[in-house]
Amino acid sequence: MDIVTDIGLMHRTAQALRQDGKRIGCVPTMGYLHQGHLSLVRRAREISQVVVVSLFVNPTQFGPQEDYDSYPRDLPRDIQLLEETGCDILFQPAAERMYPPGHSTVVEVQGLTGVLCGASRPGHFRGVTTVVTMLFDIIRPHLAVFGQKDAQQAIVIRRMVTDLHQDVEIVVAPTVREPDGLAMSSRNKYLSPRERQEAPVLYRALQRARSQVEEGERRADRLVQGMQRLIESESSGHIDYIAVVDTGRLQPLEELAGEVLIALAVKFGRARLIDNIIFNIGDNGVPGTSMTSASPERPSPGGV
Repeated sequence: MDIVTDIGLMHRTAQALRQDGKRIGCVPTMGYLHQGHLSLVRRAREISQVVVVSLFVNPTQFGPQEDYDSYPRDLPRDIQLLEETGCDILFQPAAERMYPPGHSTVVEVQGLTGVLCGASRPGHFRGVTTVVTMLFDIIRPHLAVFGQKDAQQAIVIRRMVTDLHQDVEIVVAPTVREPDGLAMSSRNKYLSPRERQEAPVLYRALQRARSQVEEGERRADRLVQGMQRLIESESSGHIDYIAVVDTGRLQPLEELAGEVLIALAVKFGRARLIDNIIFNIGDNGVPGTSMTSASPERPSPGGV
């Protein structure tokens, strides 16, 4: 695996790969990798010829009171995991090179970013779309793989790519979970033993909502009420939001129809955890699995 820190060198490497007819797959990450990240690398490995993983803790997507300085980092471990998983190039630029003095350009998707996570994290998605645009310009991938756990992020980036006519295919891979259902996240590290024991209630709440839908429930408020009761009765978590929205505009639904995203964010101490499910209510009223919400992956035996 090659490690590239220079933006100009990454430009030239990408250009040479494209001239050689290589299909480049990109996996943007902020490091502190877990099996969820590595599943994205494996997916990129399956559908591209050269896999480039970016490792960059992006300062512009963190708010003033958020955890940029304390965000977990472990570069030697990340390098080892990427080498074992089949990454070809690790792109690890410095923040001062990505955002040199005088940097004043941002990319913002309107309409999709002020709701759900964007409501409590103003400016977050502007930082995400700005850095992803820069990464796409530097790495020049044919495709980029994101995880469904960050469903709003994937929807926002797809909108950005469409609106800006960026020639990048966005691939969304299933959420990877711990054996007890907790979605893998770098921020799970912040959980105390008690909070870690309670945190799988998010997945149970989502599965309860799915069961209600399969039994015929179509009222969004009833799904939200059931999830809220379960989380509040079985954990000490503080609910940021529970939402039932359409996947096109991320607008609240009263009655379920079409492709539906049920998403939530819950705070456990320092950790703000998110999770979601996506499914499609067909014309016959029967819920089906969405392309972006295939069966959740489980970590491979012996995984980190």
